[in-house]
Amino acid sequence: MGLLTEQQLHNLAMNVVGKDLEDLGYEFLAVNSKKSKNPQFVATKAKKMVFVVVRAVTYPDNPVIYNEELLQKVSKHATSFEAKTFYAGVGIANSISYELPVDSEEDYVLNYSGLIEIK
Repeated sequence: MGLLTEQQLHNLAMNVVGKDLEDLGYEFLAVNSKKSKNPQFVATKAKKMVFVVVRAVTYPDNPVIYNEELLQKVSKHATSFEAKTFYAGVGIANSISYELPVDSEEDYVLNYSGLIEIK
């Protein structure tokens, strides 16, 4: 197997955030697993729509720090749908040593603080 690709890391992050959204009671209207297409999730709960941008973040980068310009662009688009915008960064690291790349043969640790609302 070997090292996880950017897309595999992104898919892992998508699974974490998708499960969180389900647990929070959201229903999915659209899911886009391509990192280059934003938002990754469009979901609804109690007739309120949300746009969620998902990023897999590898050590030493901080998963709660996001691209302000990108998120403002998505937020502006969401406003036309009366939707709120959230960022969901999922930190992923090799559990043996954070310095090592994430490998499919080894355990990994996740650092996910939940949805961060973009205002």
